[in-house]
Amino acid sequence: MWRPLLVIWARWLGYLGDYERAAGRYERAEGLLRRAIAMSERAVGPDAVLTATLLNSLGIVHKYRGRFGDGARAYRRALSAARERLGPDHPLVATLYHNLGGLAHARGRHRLAEPFARRAVAVRERALGPHHPQVAADIAALAAILDGQGRHTEAEGLHRRALAVFERRFGATHRDIAAALGNLAACCYAMGRPAEAGPLARRALTMKEKLLGSMHPDVAVTLTNLAVIQKSQGMLAEADALYRRALRIFEPSLGVSHPSTQTCRDNHAKLRGAHSTRPC
Repeated sequence: MWRPLLVIWARWLGYLGDYERAAGRYERAEGLLRRAIAMSERAVGPDAVLTATLLNSLGIVHKYRGRFGDGARAYRRALSAARERLGPDHPLVATLYHNLGGLAHARGRHRLAEPFARRAVAVRERALGPHHPQVAADIAALAAILDGQGRHTEAEGLHRRALAVFERRFGATHRDIAAALGNLAACCYAMGRPAEAGPLARRALTMKEKLLGSMHPDVAVTLTNLAVIQKSQGMLAEADALYRRALRIFEPSLGVSHPSTQTCRDNHAKLRGAHSTRPC
């Protein structure tokens, strides 16, 4: 009798954890997901599909908090269970390959990330077809990993392919469209086209602020990227304001020691040095 109740509670806590994570409240999300996993393990076992799904959510939180080793362990546990219970071609397996690739990408290990991303695309495309938005999300992740390797021409085609799928499916405004615009902006900037990158980044910023609120960490990521573009075009005061806004988001939400906070602070310090030594 108690097992079905524990499963219900585990699912409910998992939903709450995902909600808190989507809102950028990662510490709350982690606590909820850990409680959900403990209940799921007690009710249905450590290798059950529910447990794997919750471990995947916990891995995402670890990634956002900069705890990459913990994230990798959660994803790998989930992947082992999902492959065993659901088979190698299930969409959850593709999701876990996607997330393992994203984790390696966040750590700067782009060549390690690429095989995971390609497996995600292959598995999900077999399951859902080439024009599904989840396949497009896998393609967008692969494109970002190729950008990390300096393969920008190949990456740009994938960014645009993913963006086209998202716009056809979701219309003018959606979180996946905002992410794709931001990634395409970064790619264009890396290819030496800041004049094209700037408007793309601004579109991404406006969309994220509308969808997520002005204090979400994803908004700070786009603020930081736009600041880099503005600096490259000599708009130092504008870049300075963007970095300051980003830090006001990163520091309370992610903490002062998070890699994103540190990178933003370092870039801001370099900008201030350049600004102070710029001839009048």
